[in-house]
Amino acid sequence: MHCSSRTVAATALATGLALALTACGGSDPDAVNAQGFPEKLTLAAIPAENSADLQAGYDPLIALLERETGADVEFVQASDYAGVVEGIIADNVDLAFFGPFAYVVAGVNGADVSPLGAVVQAAGGEPGYRSYGLTRSDNTEIDGIDDFAGKDVCFVDPGSTSGFLYPSAGLIEAGVVESGTEQAVAAGVNPIYAGGHDASALAIAAGDCDAGFAFDTMVDETMIASGDLKEGELKKVWESETIAGSLFVASNSLGADTVDRLRTIFVDKANADHMRAAGLCDGECRITDERAWGVVAATDADYEGVREVCALTESDKCKG
Repeated sequence: MHCSSRTVAATALATGLALALTACGGSDPDAVNAQGFPEKLTLAAIPAENSADLQAGYDPLIALLERETGADVEFVQASDYAGVVEGIIADNVDLAFFGPFAYVVAGVNGADVSPLGAVVQAAGGEPGYRSYGLTRSDNTEIDGIDDFAGKDVCFVDPGSTSGFLYPSAGLIEAGVVESGTEQAVAAGVNPIYAGGHDASALAIAAGDCDAGFAFDTMVDETMIASGDLKEGELKKVWESETIAGSLFVASNSLGADTVDRLRTIFVDKANADHMRAAGLCDGECRITDERAWGVVAATDADYEGVREVCALTESDKCKG
């Protein structure tokens, strides 16, 4: 496998991703450029939407990082969160974009990472979002999450915060499932893992799932704007509490000084306003495929609520 600047390594399985990341490898701490950063940085993420070209949503950020650090940034598109976690643990990934659940799971499994910042949807906004429980608007059999019992239910990924963890907590509270393990969920509903939030919503709209879950702005804004969903096509029958925002992290193997400098770049410059002014993007300036405006400061303590939901659900993934 040849790994060069801005290479996308797409894999079908987490094991395949681990092999790809082993081949590419993370940064060499001894290979430092004139700006004091590693000569190469590897950034990994999974799609919020089903997309063969996830990197397109990250191109402005990649360009910013290359300009600010002088490093070649290699982008790796993972098929699931497990692959990114494995890459971080194996020191084959330097930077990653995690959902809150994946961030907590990474720490439980021994990943030594530091938050660089959480994404926000608009300038001045607070990080955070909600999970929606959804069904077709014309489905008269489902009016609440308790009606999901025994139904074909779309989830995103077993490692997804708003596409599995918080929905599992909602199903537990409704008495539909006994815990958030994949086996317990399967005993209460027929789970279908769609792979993306948009795919989950589309499967519900098409009737392939009786109900399911996706995060708020994907359903309320992104898919409406793209024409993939019509206004009122789906009805919301449940929503979670506010979830801590998705975030960028850095491997601490980069060194404390490098991590601090990267954090400053993310918080001060990884936003649509700065990158548009710097000529790194035109029109809609995306930070990730979530179409976030930018990044704001975040700390590990911000994710205590996610850890509490992990404890409530007794998810296997929360136990390492």
